[in-house]
Amino acid sequence: MKTIDELLSEGVAGKRVFVRADLNVPLDGTTITDDGRIRAVLPTVKALAEAGARVVVASHLGRPKGAPDPVFSLGPAAARLGELLGADVAFATDTVGESAQATVAGLADGQVAVVENLRFNAGETSKDDAERGAFADQLAALADVYVGDGFGAVHRKHASVYDLPARLPHYAGHLIATEVGVLRKLTDDVKRPYVVALGGAKVSDKLAVIDQLLGKADRILIGGGMAYTFLKAKGYEVGISLLQEDQIPAVTEYIERAEKTGVELVLPVDVLVATEFPDLKTKAPAHPTTVAADAIPADQEGLDIGPETRKLYASKLADAATVFWNGPMGVFEHPDYAEGTKAVAQALIDSPGFTVVGGGDSAAAVRTLGFDETAFGHISTGGGASLEYLEGKTLPGLAALED
Repeated sequence: MKTIDELLSEGVAGKRVFVRADLNVPLDGTTITDDGRIRAVLPTVKALAEAGARVVVASHLGRPKGAPDPVFSLGPAAARLGELLGADVAFATDTVGESAQATVAGLADGQVAVVENLRFNAGETSKDDAERGAFADQLAALADVYVGDGFGAVHRKHASVYDLPARLPHYAGHLIATEVGVLRKLTDDVKRPYVVALGGAKVSDKLAVIDQLLGKADRILIGGGMAYTFLKAKGYEVGISLLQEDQIPAVTEYIERAEKTGVELVLPVDVLVATEFPDLKTKAPAHPTTVAADAIPADQEGLDIGPETRKLYASKLADAATVFWNGPMGVFEHPDYAEGTKAVAQALIDSPGFTVVGGGDSAAAVRTLGFDETAFGHISTGGGASLEYLEGKTLPGLAALED
């Protein structure tokens, strides 16, 4: 895989460089609530602009239905990118149409433009190779060189991620090079003890990675909504907690495999429960109670790990040489259910080992809860991509850059 460093050494002055970024930031109307993904691509965009390239940044945002939708416009992201760069960033109001063509043609050396949401074009996400390829041809006409730096999208076989690199000289940006380097530390020659903390809502989202980690990790800590399927598999009452009953057979098998292979699978010993889900807008006091994990009332819902589980998980992370964390331990968006996620984040900071926050809601929690991002070994920008890499899958966007 060629990197941006090689591209810069070859010289990019005057060249149109297409940067496939991941600017898929959360929005409250037109206000960006977390600009982490924009900041993550800054090193690549800055390096290219300072070297005299004419930088064309492209990304998806949200899930529009293959047609323009102002709710999913990249306008706010383009404006924020300009603020962070300290320079004007031009914005094209379409992706490959008249506005994009004119905007790119108007770039001078060292200037940056953002084109509108790639998913406003049906060809971006099409499963039809010809339709995707036709859109990739239109994107290729905007540039001379391709730089892939949208790690959060490399697990998608989309036109701008998979097909476009085949049409242009292609390189990995700083972010992708860093992400791949980090993930290799979690899969090749891992320093032990290797501890994995998994949370989030659905156990089905994590089954494949658990399957792989049962042969690699020394300990796996389970929290979040997915924990209740594990507790149910052990025969516990889980009340009205989030539960995927169809996954109980798979979870039961994993519990048995962990025992046979010597992997320590650690489940909550106590949880915070309430009779209803908290109001995340007003954040009104929720008044939860703490119960043992095997004593959840039938009319109540588990919403965070309890104080004893927090201590337990911190102790299981204390001697780790390598840690991977993906998924919050509870409904961290509400202050009454944020302590479990805070405890795991703090345990990573306190750990002497190499710590990786695996993107998605975990990365958002780190920022939302006010932790210093530099206190972690690495915070990934791609939750789904990170998990699929650890599952051993071939990621289309990385395969396209390796050719």
